[in-house]
Amino acid sequence: MNRERFGEKSMKDIEWIFFDIGSTLTDESKVYERRFKKIAELADVSEEYVLKKAVEYCKNNQKGDLAVIQLLGIQKPAWEHQYEILYKDTETCLKDLSQKYKIGIIANQDFGTEKRLIEFGIRKYIDVIVASAEEGVAKPDKRIFEIALKKAGCKAENAVMIGDRIDNDIIPAKKMGMKTIWIKQGMGKYWKINNEHEKADFVIESLSELSDIL
Repeated sequence: MNRERFGEKSMKDIEWIFFDIGSTLTDESKVYERRFKKIAELADVSEEYVLKKAVEYCKNNQKGDLAVIQLLGIQKPAWEHQYEILYKDTETCLKDLSQKYKIGIIANQDFGTEKRLIEFGIRKYIDVIVASAEEGVAKPDKRIFEIALKKAGCKAENAVMIGDRIDNDIIPAKKMGMKTIWIKQGMGKYWKINNEHEKADFVIESLSELSDIL
């Protein structure tokens, strides 16, 4: 971890912690597995081929599943939220952080985000939910971050954004003046950092590591 990038003064000024949802709070492995299987069936290719190509695209900083769908010229399979599960450390992380900070969500999600968070049992730890479907604007558009900060009554410099996507989470949050933490989970972990504006203040591989930072 690159802990020295956060000074003590900055840490004392943090009031809000904003999280992405997919591959940040929720494990989407089963959903991707099912999507890759359906892509393979629709395109009449092997699942191994689909996964290999998806990872290749991710390593080239593209959205792997969508790039493979475009490559094979098939219809995009539906995203099956019912197969998402919480990471094992999600609830403990939110419970601990909510005792020291306000917690928010900034996520590209279909309608029903709050309902899903209730079903996961973690809504009680979250103070503000800003999801793309309900707001009519999606990351990386800066407006969704502005909406979240306005609802929170928080200045960008007093907030941290935690997410798995460099393009959707880290780059726009940095431009807003927020602190950033890249969590290398899910397909987003394959992103290759090419320049300074893609670098998060911290890089972690699980939510449990946040206790050493926040």
